[in-house]
Amino acid sequence: MTISESWQQIDAWLARHAAATYAVLAAPATDADLQACNAVVELPPELVESLRCHNGLTDWANILPEGAPSSTTEIAANWQLRMELAADFDGFTVHPPNAEPYWHSSWIPYADSEGDLQIIDLRPGRAYGRVGIAYHDGTADFTESFPDLTTYLEAVAHALSHGTGVNNWYPYLTTHQELWWDQGPDKTSVNDEPLVSAFRRDG
Repeated sequence: MTISESWQQIDAWLARHAAATYAVLAAPATDADLQACNAVVELPPELVESLRCHNGLTDWANILPEGAPSSTTEIAANWQLRMELAADFDGFTVHPPNAEPYWHSSWIPYADSEGDLQIIDLRPGRAYGRVGIAYHDGTADFTESFPDLTTYLEAVAHALSHGTGVNNWYPYLTTHQELWWDQGPDKTSVNDEPLVSAFRRDG
């Protein structure tokens, strides 16, 4: 599937099963939104396509495994902040054994989980376009990365429809019609509130 097709499938599933989460999806990014972001950091085409579906969220929601999708404004701000932080404490240097730095100028942050950023790696080479995580208090990690954002969002759409995991993150529904991703397929509650498997509910 294309990124737009994956978002269409995600949107349709949320509208049917998780109305509270569906309600916080932001409108598509405008040309002005994208131009303002590109003035700070150039966005890859697949991220532009995703932002033209939804420019982040209007309120926080656990809508994607490991991080909430960022808006163009948030992408620019997070990239700029990481560039400044890395410059302050030698964060561009590769440190074994992980062999990844704290930050690289060719990493594009497309989602955020309390400062841990999901990133698209645009460094030249065979791994160009892969997605990973840049931790706020450590180096980046690509050990369980998807080859690109297109594949990642397709996996999310498939997980909602079929109950499969996305790197061991599984979809659930709360009693408030919210989507919730958690690790493992057998969760029954979060913060003392019951969870229902999104797949069993879908069936």
